[in-house]
Amino acid sequence: MSHAAGDPQTIEGRLQVSPESGVSWILLEPPAATALYVCGHGAGANMRHATMTAIATELARRGVAVFRFNFPFLESAKRPVDARPVATGVVAAAVAQARALRPALPLFIGGHSFGGRMASHAMVEHDLGDVRGLVFCSFPLHPPEKPGISRAAHLGAIERPMLFLSGTRDALATPDLLRGVVAGLGERATLVWLDTADHSYKVLKRTRMRSDGVFEELADAAVTWMERR
Repeated sequence: MSHAAGDPQTIEGRLQVSPESGVSWILLEPPAATALYVCGHGAGANMRHATMTAIATELARRGVAVFRFNFPFLESAKRPVDARPVATGVVAAAVAQARALRPALPLFIGGHSFGGRMASHAMVEHDLGDVRGLVFCSFPLHPPEKPGISRAAHLGAIERPMLFLSGTRDALATPDLLRGVVAGLGERATLVWLDTADHSYKVLKRTRMRSDGVFEELADAAVTWMERR
């Protein structure tokens, strides 16, 4: 996958999600972007975390503009993870803001772990307009050591294409269970395994068969998939 020429620009702002509160956002945009990806963070780290930054950087190098945002619980001290109605409302607001900034770009949504799961719920619970597809980076199918598929029950209601980018050592997505969920979604869903990666995309360098980095592997797979949508 060829990289986009030139350095991406960074634009930052605040997103009003209710009369009382707002959250921060970052748009990382390469020259001549070909797509726009709205990307939510996981439950344990904000939009500036190294994982989120690496995802955005590698996608931008391949021509995808990435709109990251914080959920409210990480903009205030000692606050529990946002309830689903709050989180999906923030996703909907982020999608609206991203679309207003770059209305001509094909739009994809998703995120890492919690962010991707909330994007999928937002797709069901809100009118998000023309979304080309959803890209899940480490979809958290179940809690650690508690395998199950109840978190995927709503995915069947999503009529857009879905891409699952899952590490082969992800403790929150038992391989057989995730394969079954994806197979049950039919042609709408694509599963790509990332060699030796865990839920946070840490890899086993000694046994990893690929020579590229995991975020390069992720971005190549995501952009190839986006180009077909």
